[in-house]
Amino acid sequence: MSELSFRLPGGLEFSEEPLENPPVPRDAATVILLRDTDHGLEVFLQRRVAAMAFAGGMTVFPGGGVDRRDADASVSWAGPPAGEWAAWFGGTEPVGRALVCAAVRETFEESGVLLAGTPDAVVADAAQYSRARQQLVSRELSLATFLAENSLTLRADLLRPWAHWITPPQEARRYDTRFFAAVLPEGQHADGATTEAESSGWQRPRDALADAEAGRSMLMPPTWHTLAELAEFTTAAEALAAERKVHPIVPTLVREGDNIRVILGDGE
Repeated sequence: MSELSFRLPGGLEFSEEPLENPPVPRDAATVILLRDTDHGLEVFLQRRVAAMAFAGGMTVFPGGGVDRRDADASVSWAGPPAGEWAAWFGGTEPVGRALVCAAVRETFEESGVLLAGTPDAVVADAAQYSRARQQLVSRELSLATFLAENSLTLRADLLRPWAHWITPPQEARRYDTRFFAAVLPEGQHADGATTEAESSGWQRPRDALADAEAGRSMLMPPTWHTLAELAEFTTAAEALAAERKVHPIVPTLVREGDNIRVILGDGE
């Protein structure tokens, strides 16, 4: 078991006591987008709109909850099968499929980056699917239908399992979130054109941590911890090649004056 400690962001309130009947965590997927630059490894981050019900004002990676249609077995798929993802993250094969599909869908919705193409090539210009992107956001369109209509294959081989975080039981909104890592495909652009974020951009992990420490941004414990891990790598390939032992983490938050101590415990 390890710990984090950082200053309590202004305006952030939380209870240290578990709810009497905590909600069952909802499956969710988060994608850590990476790219190499002359200045070092960078990660794509978004500052969520302050009015958002969950993590409002926080700086996060793209991601969101699983849609029931994400488990559609008709999706054209390349890469590790759903059963392998289920084994890495825990759960059934349909859950493994839904998590990967949610990761691809949410990344496209929130950043415009599309981890799909053919079994041998990745889409180089995702902007051509901008209308479908909005239909995915509004839920007019499912990921399976979008891929089928455009003869696209989901590229699960572009993703790597990174972490598994579960919202602690004192929170009214709880998520069972699996974190994936992926490199920005060549030719694509992460635009962050989403109503859920007030700003988006690329940063070196150490710079993002420095912003949080200086009070210029607010990070949730999983984001803080992940950025600290990424700061140890010099390239995206090095990060993706790192051996990961994914296990569920349910953080315990303890207030200590102006600081939060986060105890990283094992899953439920």
